[in-house]
Amino acid sequence: MLKNILQAIQAYFKSFGLISKLKLWKYFFIPMLISFVTAIIIGFTAYGLSGNVGEFIARIWIWEFGKEAFTTASTFIGGIILFAIGLILYKHIIMALSAPFMSPVSEKIEVYLTGIEKHQHRKTSFKEQLWRGIRINLRNLGKELLITIPLLLLKFIPGVNILSTILLFLTQAYYAGFGNIDYTLERHFKYRESVQFVKNHRGIAIGNGIVFILFLLIPIIGVILVLPFSVTAASLKTVEILKKEKFTAKQIN
Repeated sequence: MLKNILQAIQAYFKSFGLISKLKLWKYFFIPMLISFVTAIIIGFTAYGLSGNVGEFIARIWIWEFGKEAFTTASTFIGGIILFAIGLILYKHIIMALSAPFMSPVSEKIEVYLTGIEKHQHRKTSFKEQLWRGIRINLRNLGKELLITIPLLLLKFIPGVNILSTILLFLTQAYYAGFGNIDYTLERHFKYRESVQFVKNHRGIAIGNGIVFILFLLIPIIGVILVLPFSVTAASLKTVEILKKEKFTAKQIN
């Protein structure tokens, strides 16, 4: 898995050159706008609610001594909780709404890598691509929250909170990579087959998602450029895997 994670990360270094070579920037305008606006809305909402969440958590401490210190810590933890949940929501919202715009980008990359202009792909409309994006991301949102909430609760336990932070980051990365990979899988597989494909290639999803999350730590520029680079990198690796698996299948047959 570590090898696949590193390969997915390395694919980002080829992204900028490929985007420019294939003149893909024009396809990213609307997704970048969606990403920027969504980030602003969620960011301001999380900032405004952090104090309230902190005060709610602080009610657990019923004693007077240490009340102020616990309230300060609670506000900090509340901010982390809202940041984590906000990041999850942001990620799935932009991926779902950007699906119809990202699929054509992924297809152009696939044509370039395979040299095949006319593929025997599943034909889907703008509406079908949008619905698939929403369906995949709602599924991933539910599963990610089920994992994330217990990990956030572990942050109250000293020592264990370090491990929970690492697991939280990897969980975020996995589902980010999942969404980016599905823009290519949408043409090849049905819903359940795509889910199984990503499970079989978890390392690729995690590696792609790690850089995705790190991009978001870059103020302003990060939320604007995260989709172009992450989708291009995911498409590169996914098409590479599909080519390899189909070639192997032909050899076996």
